[in-house]
Amino acid sequence: MGDDLAWVSGSGSRGFLVGADMLLDGVHFDSGRHAMRAIGRKAVACNLSDCAAMAVRPVAATVSLALRRGMTMQQANDLMRGAAAAAKEFDAQIAGGDTTVWDHPLAIDVAIVAEPYAGVQPVQRGGARAGDRILVTGPLGGSLLGRHMTFTPRVREARRLSRRLGARLHAMMDISDGLLLDLHRICAASGVGVCLVEEEVRQAVSAAARRAGDRDGRSALDHALCDGEDFELLIAAAVEDSEVRRLGVPLIPIGWIRKGGFVMRLASGRMRRLKPAGYVHR
Repeated sequence: MGDDLAWVSGSGSRGFLVGADMLLDGVHFDSGRHAMRAIGRKAVACNLSDCAAMAVRPVAATVSLALRRGMTMQQANDLMRGAAAAAKEFDAQIAGGDTTVWDHPLAIDVAIVAEPYAGVQPVQRGGARAGDRILVTGPLGGSLLGRHMTFTPRVREARRLSRRLGARLHAMMDISDGLLLDLHRICAASGVGVCLVEEEVRQAVSAAARRAGDRDGRSALDHALCDGEDFELLIAAAVEDSEVRRLGVPLIPIGWIRKGGFVMRLASGRMRRLKPAGYVHR
């Protein structure tokens, strides 16, 4: 418990992993704007991203629906087609679920079962060590402009990294609630601190973060640090900069794990204390 999935001891030597995500209309998607197939795809993709976060193989998922009264069978079928397509893309199966109807907005609960890859230990949050490089698998920020519905779970990238780095891949999770908040969770689980490097983080600012900043007046850097639903991998690993490009996965270095503190080294050389800002469920 406490990681992106719960790692459960089973009769086999490796055990299995389970997790669940609930998505709500008006919070995680908008059924008035988003197609049902896209909504179903995202519901499963969020769970697949949790599998990526621990570098494990998704096996099967259940999809339970609380349909808004008045929704059509065509809408329900389209939603499930999107869910099934997302699972199939990563060789997982939809193994069942439940369906009910109520007088409230659409709610979708997906539960997933995964297993470790042969010879690969699931990667947890609590293993980051001072001196580790912090890396992300792609640009950050501005996801609510559309990418939060179309992201690709980094399942393949996680498997490749776990094979290439082995025990040097110390901690990992997916960025769902914002870089700063999720990085703080890794630090708290590992008992370490962090120093982000402003010039490096700026290399991870997405074009969508810049567009979002133009709309609301916040800086693009702030969007990259605090926006949620990027679903890129956040990694702490013992890796040299010269090695990063040879790992076979697009990676952006953004800082270092250190013994204590939660700071960013600005371009001026000054240290700025950071707060674990992001999306908080209330």
